[in-house]
Amino acid sequence: MSITTHLPRIGLFDRTPRTARKHRALDEIDRLNTEVARLQTLLDGAHALIAGLQMQNSDTEAKQAEAEELVVKQQADIDELTAERDELRAEVLRFRARFGPQLAAEANANRITVPPMQRDTSAIEDQATGPIDVTTLWQAADAGRLGPVTDPGQVR
Repeated sequence: MSITTHLPRIGLFDRTPRTARKHRALDEIDRLNTEVARLQTLLDGAHALIAGLQMQNSDTEAKQAEAEELVVKQQADIDELTAERDELRAEVLRFRARFGPQLAAEANANRITVPPMQRDTSAIEDQATGPIDVTTLWQAADAGRLGPVTDPGQVR
């Protein structure tokens, strides 16, 4: 250490003027105060955002509780209707077993019959067609009914 470090800074040993040091400290204080004000504004905005989100969360929780209550009611309705459906299905099966033969006998006794050949077939569109031969392609090929199509209206 030198002697200049222990002497007061006056005159020749004063390397930086006092006014410059004073102004630097005040400038730093102003800068820090500005930063504190900016951060306080950000903090206030964050508080407002958090408050808004908490309100939305409480609204959402209330709606979720209502929805869960509705789901419970609907599930109870589904269970009740399922039980009623099962009872009705069992009852229908009992009725079919009990009255099925009687209904079939009544249907056979009261059937509607049409005498044959009552329909007027004098019009050309009502004329009966001949029997339609339905065979597989292999059977038709074996019978010689397949060949090149030279006349689409030709029937072999």
